[in-house]
Amino acid sequence: VLIFLIAAALALFHPKLSATPTWRATVTPLASIIGSGFLVLAPLLVREFGVGAVLVMAALCTVAYLVGMAIRYNIRQFDGAARAPGLLERRIERASDWALAFAYVVSVCYYLNLLGAFAMSMTPVNDAFHAKLMTTAVLAFIAVLGWYRGLHGLEKAETVTVGIKLAVIAGLLAGMGYYTGLKAHAGELQLHDGHFNWDTVRLAFGLLITVQGFETSRYLGEAYDADTRIRTMRYAQWIASAIYIVYIALAGLSFPAEDVGLRETAVIGMTAQISPILPILLVAAALAAQFSAAVADTNGCGGLAEEMSDGRLRSRVAYVGLALLALMLTWSADIYQIISYASRAFAIYYALQCGLAALLSHRQGDSPVRTGGFAGLTSLLILAAALGIPAE
Repeated sequence: VLIFLIAAALALFHPKLSATPTWRATVTPLASIIGSGFLVLAPLLVREFGVGAVLVMAALCTVAYLVGMAIRYNIRQFDGAARAPGLLERRIERASDWALAFAYVVSVCYYLNLLGAFAMSMTPVNDAFHAKLMTTAVLAFIAVLGWYRGLHGLEKAETVTVGIKLAVIAGLLAGMGYYTGLKAHAGELQLHDGHFNWDTVRLAFGLLITVQGFETSRYLGEAYDADTRIRTMRYAQWIASAIYIVYIALAGLSFPAEDVGLRETAVIGMTAQISPILPILLVAAALAAQFSAAVADTNGCGGLAEEMSDGRLRSRVAYVGLALLALMLTWSADIYQIISYASRAFAIYYALQCGLAALLSHRQGDSPVRTGGFAGLTSLLILAAALGIPAE
């Protein structure tokens, strides 16, 4: 475990990688995709779907990638296209922006509330009040960093925490692979079938939020051109999908479904069976995951606010505004209820983006397959928004 962790850390923090614009542009969507989903997906999918969990994970990653194709198409059409989008297209884009702005505020609040809970779990003051104090401190740090250092200041913080998170994940996957190999050699692989019914289908719809985050590339136009954002969004989705599918496949084969809990910290109990060092590393990864995902969505929201205001509202101001709104939610609202609305807001945003891509594709005279594919995704995401059971 430690050998793979150290090797991954050396590679990820090497200046030839960490200092490149391509990696910096990849980090923001990657940080957001591998957020709290990495903590909750394995226990949840293994318990509900057993050995079939990897198929559900692959389906989620496939849908997310197809939605990413629609958003990449829209980036191309709205940034440098020969024919400017018409009034209807711009109105759909604006409606989707409002849905995403709401979802970003709530998701940042949720990520950092989870961070506070994990951080306090290692201290004698493990209660909601002190967890909220920790959340407040981190929100203040993000606001100050965003105000004084802007996009690149937030990116530097992201790069460090994403590097830590990916290094821990490399160690985790190595340990899980070895553990699964031992189970296979002993003839003890778990082949629990799980149960597939209407409720689990609705649950799978609700899990869309766990692979959310790639859309942040859409709103990094302040620093990166369209080609860079399109290319690095693909990279982020490829890396995240590979990690998620391997992770869920190993978990589904290694752990009995009946022994898996459903709390956010259930993954720590699962991995304690592999190596005594993994729970400690996973807590560190959990803190890094929540922080980097929150910073990624803050970055995305800043770019979104600047675009929605036609440049009148600078992203630095938006960073502070988002932090203040998240702070108000932290101290006044039931975040677990609010996140259910955020889940639907993300699904609505994706549906609007796919509908926009279908409309643009039709007006550009693209192939019926592409236009029909975007339209089909729109229908699927409307169903997800209406029927999905929020997972987080």
